[in-house]
Amino acid sequence: MNPSIKLKHLLKVEDLSQTELMSLISAAQSFKDKSRAFTLERPTMACNLFFENSTRTHRSFEMAERKLGIDVIQFDASTSSTSKGESLYDTILTMSAIGVDVCVIRHNQEEYYNQLIESQTITCSIINGGDGKGQHPTQCLLDLMTIYEEFQSFEGLKIAIVGDIRNSRVARSNAIMLKRLKAELYFCGPDMWLDPAFDEYGQRADLDKIIDQMDVVMLLRVQHERHSDGISFSKEDYHHQFGLTLDRASRMKPSAIIMHPAPVNRDVELADALVESKASRIVTQMTNGVFIRMAVLEAILAYRSSL
Repeated sequence: MNPSIKLKHLLKVEDLSQTELMSLISAAQSFKDKSRAFTLERPTMACNLFFENSTRTHRSFEMAERKLGIDVIQFDASTSSTSKGESLYDTILTMSAIGVDVCVIRHNQEEYYNQLIESQTITCSIINGGDGKGQHPTQCLLDLMTIYEEFQSFEGLKIAIVGDIRNSRVARSNAIMLKRLKAELYFCGPDMWLDPAFDEYGQRADLDKIIDQMDVVMLLRVQHERHSDGISFSKEDYHHQFGLTLDRASRMKPSAIIMHPAPVNRDVELADALVESKASRIVTQMTNGVFIRMAVLEAILAYRSSL
């Protein structure tokens, strides 16, 4: 193990310097092309604690852990003591006490991790697998890896982030980092789903007016479970007004790519035929998720080995 960076935790994308970001992407690419070897220096235990449903992030972390030789301690929120009222803090206190080295956590509370990292007793490292409407740092990293593989740069790229922006932790993490990396960002979607907080990262736009200029069109899942305002669209109306239809896709630049964090609501955010199309990088994103999470875990373990 010879990583170029060491991380105690990964909680928010802005905690990473540009050097650290590019080092993680480089390490992930090396894992992907099998030019990077990894050997555990000691037995290591990880636990993935998901308090919200997940397929890609949860199983991607588990695959990354197993590829690195890390032992995975199983956790099911529905059968854990949290169902009896145990707090997240006490759950992680327990995991740390029994010898878990790394906890990957997804929770509906924004910035749930603050109390955990301030503890003098909890010694395990924390990786944020998503906090409410806050952030999703490893999704951001795999998205950046996918874009970098395609264009070898971020500066000057025109990127449209489209859909349920107000409720999206993916949009928030990507906006922060892509702005820092000097990409040109456009936010598209229903007015009531846009968020003034994003105005510092880019500009609002009508997708139909900019589609032919974009290098990346990043669709977001419509998050019905986070809507408490009674606003709804029929699938057909949303797709027609705001989705990536076949007609809109036909006007994209030949070099442009389509991205989506998944799960995809087919024929809502984008046409079913586009999910696995030549321009789509959705499957590549899922593949890259394993390798970027391997890189993050390697950096975490490097820090822990230095203690």
